[in-house]
Amino acid sequence: MSAERQPPRPPEAIRRFYEAASVAPQEDGTARIHLDGRPVRTPAKAHLSAPPPVAARIAAEWNAQGEHILPITMPMTRLVNTAIDGVAAAVDPVREDIAQMATNDLVMYRADFPAGLVAEQRALWDPVVTIAERLLGVRIVLVEGIMPADQDPRLAPAVRARLPEAPLPLAAFHQLTTLTGSALTALAFAEAAIDFDTLWRTAHVDEDWNIKAWGVDAEAADRRAQRRRDAEAAAFVLRPEETPG
Repeated sequence: MSAERQPPRPPEAIRRFYEAASVAPQEDGTARIHLDGRPVRTPAKAHLSAPPPVAARIAAEWNAQGEHILPITMPMTRLVNTAIDGVAAAVDPVREDIAQMATNDLVMYRADFPAGLVAEQRALWDPVVTIAERLLGVRIVLVEGIMPADQDPRLAPAVRARLPEAPLPLAAFHQLTTLTGSALTALAFAEAAIDFDTLWRTAHVDEDWNIKAWGVDAEAADRRAQRRRDAEAAAFVLRPEETPG
């Protein structure tokens, strides 16, 4: 979404019904989100709560709403809702999903032409592969083209062992993996081996190459900007000190 444009209001958008959002610390060290002093609940009716830094971002999203509430502009709220209502009840399947995605990872599949794209993939993807091999103790097989490669059977278990178990960071890790197409890049970020900008450029090598060749499509740029905001929310959960944007 371009900075000067606001997203269209969907027909089902809810008119803003509150004056202000605030953070209410809890005895367990988390914080709940309140609207005019009343607790917010997730779509499944659980209390919307998170670690205080994350809760502060959620409150800021609610306070930034205009006449109508637009969930697309609230990436942290949506991520925490997903963690509470979905991932909390499916921790093992989510961990397994990430581990399996790592065996068919973006950075494993390389172009053989043109030379410029080959060089850019190597420049950004080779360091991620090196980091992953060091962290996981497993050699990663690289191939040219799109035919699946047989990876070391220890790869998925090694990735799984590195994943968070708490629902919120696990949801964030899964979201980064999905948005980048690369569990290994998400792992490198989570382990503080790369920064967010590197993660984002790593995920978009092919797309950036096509933009150089064919120019920018406005709708595609808007979708990419939205994905980046979602990725930034996930990145903040995993590494609050690495605050993108």
